[in-house]
Amino acid sequence: MSAAGARYARLADLAALTGQDIGHSDWVSIDQARIDLFAQATGDHQWIHVDPVRAAAGPFGAPIAHGFLTLSLLPMLFADGFAIDDVRMGVNYGLNRVRFVSPVPVGSRLRGRFKLLAFEPLEGGAQLTVEATIELEGSAKPACVAESVSRRYI
Repeated sequence: MSAAGARYARLADLAALTGQDIGHSDWVSIDQARIDLFAQATGDHQWIHVDPVRAAAGPFGAPIAHGFLTLSLLPMLFADGFAIDDVRMGVNYGLNRVRFVSPVPVGSRLRGRFKLLAFEPLEGGAQLTVEATIELEGSAKPACVAESVSRRYI
């Protein structure tokens, strides 16, 4: 975890923070190599992502990251954004809502900001619903806003 992230001693401590920001990550650079690797992994080779020459003449003026690449950064951004000392394991449970608000041009930097929307106790842990806003450096609008549901176990 970076200096940007928040640290909580106990999972139960988060219950009182419902409706509040619980952390943010450091900035992450989005370079063409990352975009190309994502294209290889997913088979999405659309020219707006992987053809810098054609993309320069396209609607965004440069290659842009896949929306799902931006979304796939959530586990890394969460891990950097906040830690809970007594949690031994966390699992993704799903997403309630995802919006790709702004394109992410190659060379951009992103970071995650996290707001706890719901805390539901479970046997041996809790289910957290977190609004994850993936901010685009220098932009008034975020790159992505997603409502993430995870289960954390102590």
